[in-house]
Amino acid sequence: MTFPSLSLTLLTLFAIAPAWSQTNPALQFTQQVVDVPTRPGVTQRFVYLVPQHPVATVILFAGGEGSLRISPEGEFGGGRGNFLVRSRQLFVERSFAVAVVDAPSDRQSYPFLSGFRQTPQHVEDIKAVMAWLRRQSEIPVWLIGTSRGTQSAAFISTQLDQANGGPDGLVLTSSILRENNAGRAVPDMALSALRIPVLVVHHEQDGCKLCAFSDMPRLMNALSAVSQKELISVRGGVSQGDPCEARAYHGYNGIEQDVVTRIADWITAGMGRKE
Repeated sequence: MTFPSLSLTLLTLFAIAPAWSQTNPALQFTQQVVDVPTRPGVTQRFVYLVPQHPVATVILFAGGEGSLRISPEGEFGGGRGNFLVRSRQLFVERSFAVAVVDAPSDRQSYPFLSGFRQTPQHVEDIKAVMAWLRRQSEIPVWLIGTSRGTQSAAFISTQLDQANGGPDGLVLTSSILRENNAGRAVPDMALSALRIPVLVVHHEQDGCKLCAFSDMPRLMNALSAVSQKELISVRGGVSQGDPCEARAYHGYNGIEQDVVTRIADWITAGMGRKE
């Protein structure tokens, strides 16, 4: 008699722990680390934060190489300063459940997600995450990417429609508008296939050469077939260090609360329009 491999069927749930928001100590939520089986022998890990009454779930894709090296206790071995990673509790405060995804188990060494973000395997991994999240709560699931994370979020959205387990909406922040690594920039993807709401957020002073605000028409023109879309441009904050890193204007340094609030308001307003 043979048995299916445990690696294909076992869902790992690390301890569910109550937590409190750093900016709003009165807000309690639960946090756990989840390993969802995806492809044969592969699991996709994410940190899952849930307030008491979530209105939607957001899956957050960090930029760079996408290596967060999440421990079983929910500690981040990399990417802690990334805009979406460091702002995750701000989404919880706006009544969103949050899944912060790491690189999958077979991409836990260099080059991590580099060269992987626009592959069928990446789509399969995140499709499994979305299915798991929808089993927890029947609320909309949105993908939010920042910097190179927009290449993940946008590509997955073009490959999976809602009938096939795809997302209910897409948010692109600090999008990759031009590419220098032989991959595709976001405007070069098949965005005309999208049938979901798309919010684009970009800093007018973004100094990263791959994300110049002057290139924004390339992206908005590529989204011309999307019926529900908007560009939110922001200014201000503090720019420090490398213009392509998270503490520059590129990462909304100093204006995280405002940016997250505007994203959250747009998502909830969109759900209201659907009703």
